[in-house]
Amino acid sequence: MSLPVKVLTWTDGTMENPSSDNVTINNPADITIIIGYFIVVISVGIWSMFRTNRGTVGGYFLAGRTMTWWPVGASLFASNIGSGHFVGLAGTGAASGIAVGGFEWNALFIVLLLGWLFVPVYLTAGVITMPQYLKKRFGGTRISLYLSIISLFLYIFTKISVDMFSGAVFIQQALGWNIYVAVIALLLITALYTVTGGLAALMYTDTVQTFVIIAGAFVLTGFSFAEVGGYNSLLAKYSSAVPANFSSMDPQRYNISQQCYTPRQDAFSLLRDPTTGDLPWPGVLFGIAIVGGWYWCTDQVIVQRCLAARSLTHVKAGCIMCGYLKLLPMFLMVFPGMISRVLYPDEVGCVVPELCKQVCGTEVGCSNIAYPKLVVSIMPNGLRGLMLAVMLAALMSSLASIFNSSSTLFTMDIWTRIRPQATERELIVVAISICWIPVVQAAQSGQLFDYIQSISSYLAPPIASVFLLAVFVKRVNEMGAFWGLIGGLVMGLCRMLPEFWFGTGSCIFPSYCPFLVCGIHYLYFAIILFLCTSVLVLLVSYCTEPIDDQHLHRLVFSLRYSKEERTDLDGEQEEKARRALRETQERTRENNYTVAEEEEKSGICQLVSRLCEGSKGSQDLNQEAPEATEQMPDISEDPVWKHAVDANALVMMAVAVFLWGYYA
Repeated sequence: MSLPVKVLTWTDGTMENPSSDNVTINNPADITIIIGYFIVVISVGIWSMFRTNRGTVGGYFLAGRTMTWWPVGASLFASNIGSGHFVGLAGTGAASGIAVGGFEWNALFIVLLLGWLFVPVYLTAGVITMPQYLKKRFGGTRISLYLSIISLFLYIFTKISVDMFSGAVFIQQALGWNIYVAVIALLLITALYTVTGGLAALMYTDTVQTFVIIAGAFVLTGFSFAEVGGYNSLLAKYSSAVPANFSSMDPQRYNISQQCYTPRQDAFSLLRDPTTGDLPWPGVLFGIAIVGGWYWCTDQVIVQRCLAARSLTHVKAGCIMCGYLKLLPMFLMVFPGMISRVLYPDEVGCVVPELCKQVCGTEVGCSNIAYPKLVVSIMPNGLRGLMLAVMLAALMSSLASIFNSSSTLFTMDIWTRIRPQATERELIVVAISICWIPVVQAAQSGQLFDYIQSISSYLAPPIASVFLLAVFVKRVNEMGAFWGLIGGLVMGLCRMLPEFWFGTGSCIFPSYCPFLVCGIHYLYFAIILFLCTSVLVLLVSYCTEPIDDQHLHRLVFSLRYSKEERTDLDGEQEEKARRALRETQERTRENNYTVAEEEEKSGICQLVSRLCEGSKGSQDLNQEAPEATEQMPDISEDPVWKHAVDANALVMMAVAVFLWGYYA
């Protein structure tokens, strides 16, 4: 049984509650489709439980190394696109136009860097995780520990909280539930999905679900353009999509300027003024590239898909396929968001705080409901239920994967250094994420995608800088990389913490954060932070001892074809750790008085050492590492297919340049 959505509207200068005619998911066709969809997903999960165990690192990656180019490309796209993209891109498009599409089209070039420059080094290094690469490249444990902590932080404050919020927005629009009730419902269903083998099922459903989502989005886009009257009609109507009767509010309480409710004049421009634009063109071209370099070239979830391919040619072809798919969000998400503002200006474009609070639960604006509003308003019965089911299923798959990744990071690198039992790890992650949802609602004037990118701009550039220099500059050492990461983190927090303390502000409620701290656009700040981190890394590295070439063979781009034997820095340290462990065990045996107690402690310490240092305890990882070293360093390619993928990459870049130029 569904509940009505109570929406305030303006009529004759007064604010009223309309009749409950916004009930949407209450017909047999929609309900049947939703139930049937989830039965299929859970059935696949149960079926996967009885298959060979794919939960271990070794089993997972050995199976994955046979993947061809098309599942690699589809999986890259599926890993990136989720309900947060549908809500965020459409919401920012509704609020300010097509410039947000630059985040998607910038990725067309970044995925080529991934396939052509970064993945060859990761393959020849014989690694299967990004912290493992940094450990091999620099030695020591503090850099890999830092990467695990900051990755967990980013998972909590961007991916998990945003996914839960965006899924809750869909449920709120469809059923009228409170956003926190919706979050709890999502978590319960996700728990069931995970228990029934959701993570294994994700391996089988990722590719199919990608094309189902795209097909559903195409259908919604068709209905949307038909409803608004076509593309030319959107061009004409968007500029006049303003909420009605805003002038009848009490002028003593609010002084809303015209720019708060009038669509931007440059709404259909991709590149905007460098000083007055909401997304200035230097930031769009360079700032997004830096954040995108971190996401596409160093994030474990993305790189993992490429490492699963059977050859480097398949990696490159998969990246090209992903690039072509990344052309679609502008047309399937951004434009529908703008159409939603044209069709529902009083709700999507609301400006009066009381109205916005009633419509979507936050006073700073309701642009985030743009896409869900279209789904529940113009899709026919059955298709509406299917679209909602697909969105929620994609959300739950994403949450299950993120929970697994974050709990692994937390267990392997953080919590085991405090105490071995990590039973509460997922509860901690989820609790922090739920508590952060009010900040997600209010940040960046209620525009979800801007919130995601701003957080990434404050924390990701140092990671992007260190990985870029680690891959391409042999002279960079552990000391330079570590202090570059720490210095970049301090700079990023000096911007992020005051901004969230004072609030990012909105058109009606401006922020009181000092201009010197918060006045620089977050994309400009990403550029500055990246450059400062790079200078610090190089400065410290050149002032300290270099790493000998014997430790760098096949770990940097210039030595990727090297056949010389490599002595891993982390291997030396693991041997020292094993020697220290043996000495500790010998001392333990000498103490006859507390032999039982000490043996138990030794076992625990041994477990912690295995988890933290990657020694004997991480059996799957270490047993597969030699195999990875034997199988993966060969990055040779068949000349015919190499030229074929190179030509396709040039074609894709030409298409991207044309679209950038057309909408610039």
